[in-house]
Amino acid sequence: TEMQVITRDDRLETIAKDIVFHFPRRGYLGKGMVVTVDKFTAVKMHDKVQRLWKDDIKELLGRISVTPNEVEKQRLKKTVDWMRRVEMAVVISEEAGEDEKFAARGLNIAPHRERMNRLDAHMADIEGNFKDEAHPLQLVFVCAMWLTGFDAPSLSTLYLDKPMKDHTLMQTIARANRVTPWKINGVEKTNGEIVDYYNVFRNMKKALKDYAQGEDGLDEPPVRDKAALFTLLDDAIEQALTYCTASQIDLRTVMAKGDVFAKLGVFNQFANTLLASDELRRTFYIYENTVSSLYEACKPEVLGQGKVRAVAALAYLRGIAEALVEQQDIDKVAQRVSALLDESVVVNNAEGFKAKEFEAEYKVIKRGRMWDLSKIDFDKLRTDFGQTMYKNIEIADLRGFIARKLELMLAQNSTRGQFAQRFQQIIENYNAGGSSTEQYFEQLVQFSQDMRAEDERHVREGLSEDELEIFDLLCKETMTQAETQKVKLAAKALLHRLQDEMPKVLVQDWYKTDQTRRIVRSAVAEVLDRELPVESYDRVLFQTKCDNVFHLVLDHAAQGKKWAV
Repeated sequence: TEMQVITRDDRLETIAKDIVFHFPRRGYLGKGMVVTVDKFTAVKMHDKVQRLWKDDIKELLGRISVTPNEVEKQRLKKTVDWMRRVEMAVVISEEAGEDEKFAARGLNIAPHRERMNRLDAHMADIEGNFKDEAHPLQLVFVCAMWLTGFDAPSLSTLYLDKPMKDHTLMQTIARANRVTPWKINGVEKTNGEIVDYYNVFRNMKKALKDYAQGEDGLDEPPVRDKAALFTLLDDAIEQALTYCTASQIDLRTVMAKGDVFAKLGVFNQFANTLLASDELRRTFYIYENTVSSLYEACKPEVLGQGKVRAVAALAYLRGIAEALVEQQDIDKVAQRVSALLDESVVVNNAEGFKAKEFEAEYKVIKRGRMWDLSKIDFDKLRTDFGQTMYKNIEIADLRGFIARKLELMLAQNSTRGQFAQRFQQIIENYNAGGSSTEQYFEQLVQFSQDMRAEDERHVREGLSEDELEIFDLLCKETMTQAETQKVKLAAKALLHRLQDEMPKVLVQDWYKTDQTRRIVRSAVAEVLDRELPVESYDRVLFQTKCDNVFHLVLDHAAQGKKWAV
């Protein structure tokens, strides 16, 4: 009767095809669990999915070999690589005489049982493998095991094909609702997904009343139809576009004209507007994040529904801003937008699931400039700014360069904190309306000139970068020329003692034990006591300088940096 219907071979074949199509094309590629009606069906479904999985890989390889679209080719290769890494397993309880029972149905349980009982090189069992986010065991087939009292946070998709109700139903659907910080291909887990082949959710109302919402039933249900996500996505796109329009970024008009990305000048204009203030840009990021997250969560059903143009336009605009301000990897930005424009359109017909590809023509986003600070012509920089149409883009470009260079300079010398404070003050003053666009640019140019002077200071002082960092820590507010020379020699002598002289004090992992830390501290004090000018460094100041230098060496060692390891 019902069992005969559920376990019909043609029905299981259709479900297996659906799983093979759905599992690699979801937004968040978390782990999956197929819940079947009995042990025999679990094994049968595993075998069907494995066979169809291999067929799907062959079909994708065929498309890779014939497509002239390089973006499509790279995306399909990425899918194939992921599918090849995926491992699957059956997880069912063992019983006496199971070899004969399965053989009577034309099934072989032996390889599945061997996998269930196997320990890997790290002595982890199959449960440990599935709970390990990075392990290739991605999809399991169960009928009763792991439905309750089992927690794998990266499990994001359940395929239900078994009659369930009450507490068991609530416990099972909770498997996909765990929180995890584990990102996959840069995508976060924002929700779990349940694919219900049996229609177990006809029992959901009673189960929710008894086990989730209480008798009043007023709380929001923990499970909703996926159609709700599409409504949220539509609302998020509408809100994002409305915000853009209110900010003088008319994406609606551009999208209505056909090829959204044909005229880069329009997007440069939009980016120039977006980069007028950090508040405007960061608020836009919030809208774009929401749209992007919901779009990923709506896969694969959302593919081919026409929403991708708006999603791609928002991502494209954000990519321009990130490439300039945050100096993001431009190739990743280009890949993301290209993939959006070129994603599969799902077609379901009598022959099964097929995919038709868009042909994406992608224009490369402008990359943030990578200047050599020592060779910048600041006068030409000012002249070019006066003539450019997109002043906010030029400012963002320069600001992004400064931020990256300043990060490197701070890593070289921890005493340059005042530069970071001054840079932040310039930005905050502009965002607060304290300076005009022209004044802001001039302040950034002047800051760049001062950075160059600081970047070259070690040459003027006759010191290496590492010696300069120690020298800066040893300096006091006012020093004579003779005192300055002695402090320089102290910095050189100290670095030489720590790096080169015997007995060696910076032994492996010296920072981890009190005894070796005391030896290093003693070496620092010994050198400084000998080299620093005694007449101008009293006991308190001397001790402060010793502590400062020791903590610098300790921080470098703990972070595995420079010469202190």
